[in-house]
Amino acid sequence: MDQLKHHIFVCTSSRINGKQQGVCFSKKSVDIVSGFMEEIEDRDLNDEVKVTNTGCFGMCAQGPIVVVYPEGVWYGGVTPDDVEEIMDKHIEGGEIVERLKI
Repeated sequence: MDQLKHHIFVCTSSRINGKQQGVCFSKKSVDIVSGFMEEIEDRDLNDEVKVTNTGCFGMCAQGPIVVVYPEGVWYGGVTPDDVEEIMDKHIEGGEIVERLKI
């Protein structure tokens, strides 16, 4: 695999014991991960963009949290409906989605 252009991290409230519970999980963060996976596949970006679910970022009040690297942009209050906009504007367009930025 060539070097990725973007790596997207999504808090799914994963715990050390393997269980998913918490704020981001309860607000459909698993659906957000699935949405990114589908968009990456549909746009044929598998060699350029990767999505990874994570444990807690410690900002539960602002969750679900999505972090995009290499820019280091943090998005909060993300919903499954926001995935397409993040993909369109940030991942493919290079423009930060200001309304979600934290």
